[in-house]
Amino acid sequence: MRRLLNKFLNLPLRAKFVLSFLGVICFGGILTLTFGTRLEHNTIFSLAQAKVRHDLASAWMVYNEKLNNIRDIVLLNSMRESIQHAVTHDDRETLMKYLSRVRKDFRLDILTLTDTQGRVILRTTQPEIKGDDQSQDPLIDRALRGETVQATQIIPKEELLKEGKDLADRAYLKFIPTPKAAIRKEDHEEDGMMLKAAAPLIDETGDIIGVLYGGILLNQNYEIVDRVKEIVFKGEKYKGIDIGTVTIFQNDLRVSTNVKSLEGQRAIGTRVSKEVNKAVLEEGKAWIHRAFVVHDWYIAAYEPIRSIDAEIIGILYVGMLEKPYIDLRNNVMLTFTGIAIICVAILLVILYFITSTIIHPLQSMVVATTKIAQGDLSHKVNINFRDEIGQLAQAFNQMTEDLNKANKKLIQWGKTLEIKVKERTKKLQEMQDSLVHSEKMASLGKMAAGVAHEINNPLTSILINTHLMLEKTEKNDTFYENLSLIADETSRCSEIVKGLLEFSRQNPPQKNFADINELIDSTLSILENQVAFQNIKIIKNLDQNLPQIEIDANKIKQVFWNLAINAAEAMPEEGTLTIVTRYSKDKKYIEIEVADTGIGIPKEKIRQLFDPFFTTKDKGTGLGLAVSYGIIEQHQGKIEAKSEESQGSTFIISLPIS
Repeated sequence: MRRLLNKFLNLPLRAKFVLSFLGVICFGGILTLTFGTRLEHNTIFSLAQAKVRHDLASAWMVYNEKLNNIRDIVLLNSMRESIQHAVTHDDRETLMKYLSRVRKDFRLDILTLTDTQGRVILRTTQPEIKGDDQSQDPLIDRALRGETVQATQIIPKEELLKEGKDLADRAYLKFIPTPKAAIRKEDHEEDGMMLKAAAPLIDETGDIIGVLYGGILLNQNYEIVDRVKEIVFKGEKYKGIDIGTVTIFQNDLRVSTNVKSLEGQRAIGTRVSKEVNKAVLEEGKAWIHRAFVVHDWYIAAYEPIRSIDAEIIGILYVGMLEKPYIDLRNNVMLTFTGIAIICVAILLVILYFITSTIIHPLQSMVVATTKIAQGDLSHKVNINFRDEIGQLAQAFNQMTEDLNKANKKLIQWGKTLEIKVKERTKKLQEMQDSLVHSEKMASLGKMAAGVAHEINNPLTSILINTHLMLEKTEKNDTFYENLSLIADETSRCSEIVKGLLEFSRQNPPQKNFADINELIDSTLSILENQVAFQNIKIIKNLDQNLPQIEIDANKIKQVFWNLAINAAEAMPEEGTLTIVTRYSKDKKYIEIEVADTGIGIPKEKIRQLFDPFFTTKDKGTGLGLAVSYGIIEQHQGKIEAKSEESQGSTFIISLPIS
């Protein structure tokens, strides 16, 4: 069950709608069909039972009419003076002649005359049999007391034989096995069932002079049942089968019927079902229900036939074939089912369009969600409904727009953070480099100071003695050239020692307010006369609005001098030296840019430019830029280099504005 539920929950939304709708319709349809079928069945069968009850009343009318007709025949003839006169004068010939004609004309099975004691004086069927006592017959007994009576009566076989062997033969019926019938020990019936009437013969003085009785044997007599069938059902058939049937039962045995057997013969000798037997014959109740009659189901009505003493001696039955009503019910239900199916189909089509109005917007939102998940935050859901889905779409679009804005802010913030991280990293790197450089400078400074003091005195002695020897040596002497070389190299060592001393001292700057532009002009005015600057073009782009700043002018000029000399040495043949002064972007520094068009510096060597003793020149000491770096640091400034091979170098000095 849980697996089916999970499968249902994983179905597409349209399938869920359709299956849920079908489930509700099918459940409702099954309930409707169940209760509708039962209601229709009950209604149809109630109407059918009402009709068969009415038909049974009609059958009783025909039955009683026949019984009353016999009574009238007997009564009218008992009142004839000729018969009374013939009885009084024992004129058997007249009686026989007249009564035989009456029996034949009115198709009576018996017409018999008794005396005042109830002994038979004339039988029209068998005149030779007479003298038997009939006073024990309830009808004869009442007639002898002056009543005219009629009733249905069971006639024993011996009495039938007195009236004629043909009547006994008609009464004899062999039982035919019948489904659902009650068990009986007998296998045949010999007695007969008769409609009988008796009337007293009363003379002029009012005395009873005899009794006239007559009757019709119902066994294998189909007049009544066929007449009822004709009056009530009018010979209607359904698929070749008679719709209506009528039966007269002697006890539970069919003795007169138009119910047909499978062979198409009247089902004489078949018996009533056990259920009807109990209800009608034993309990004496009317039974109106569906019943199995011989070989088919009927909507039947049964009522007991009673004798003059109210004893149940038989059953009058009227039945209608159930199949037409079953088919009618089935056709109605099939029609109803067909209409229901058509309605379901129409409703499914309507549901399809209704669900489309729901699902298509949701599908649009699913597509939009997929595109947004793929990064397209500009996608919009175009739904113009004002219902809940429209509100959801508007909220979705608003959410997408907010998400897009947030995403842009996040991207911008990320970029800003990345820039800040880079800037911070750069600053940290610069600080680290500066710290390392400072520590390196301090260590080198201490070492340089010690080395300079230790080497300076011997170098001075060597240089003095060399010059003394040169003064005493002739220029054409072979030692003169060697001594000159010694003097030059010793002077060079002395310059290195001097640089080391300058580098190691790092005396605090003597700051005063000065104009950077004036310092640059004074430095360049001296350098322009140097031989190295004869082929170099100097371009000055100085901002005249710069304020004076607090610096050590001599040390700053030394920095300008070192940078200019280095630039000139990087342009041995010719080139351009450009010097620019300006405010920094944050207006907190004055920037001095010194650029040349020389040979440039390889990128991998730029980080080493400010290290002591690092040089790219053949005879450089590698202390000029290191000293310059130290001077700028003493002024809380910065110096950085940019260079590309064959593209020249640029040095930017930043000095804080006080």
